[in-house]
Amino acid sequence: MSKVLIVDDAVFMRTMLKGILTQGGHEVVGEAGNGLEAVQQYAALSPDVVTMDITMPEMDGLEALKKIKETYPNANVIMCSAMGQQAMVVEAIKNGAKDFIVKPFDADKVLQSIAKIAG
Repeated sequence: MSKVLIVDDAVFMRTMLKGILTQGGHEVVGEAGNGLEAVQQYAALSPDVVTMDITMPEMDGLEALKKIKETYPNANVIMCSAMGQQAMVVEAIKNGAKDFIVKPFDADKVLQSIAKIAG
């Protein structure tokens, strides 16, 4: 199964995703609360997949996505967005995000997305 880095500024969202992923047989190798931490953790952990929130302090998900993809062009990043952030999701896909999942999380959709990306 996949090694996953969860990036979200809301602890309860990270906890919820961690539960879904762990129950689905994936290993959560790290968590980050903002885009800056995400970039640092990606370099340190080399996860198979990153779930990336869009709206975060310090550095948002789009900027973190760009920075990760600059150094690691094959990075598998799945953006997590609330309803109404379609323009940002389109921007994220243009910048190399492989998929997106909508909050509130549906466990089946999260696991399908990981399976589709990580093979």
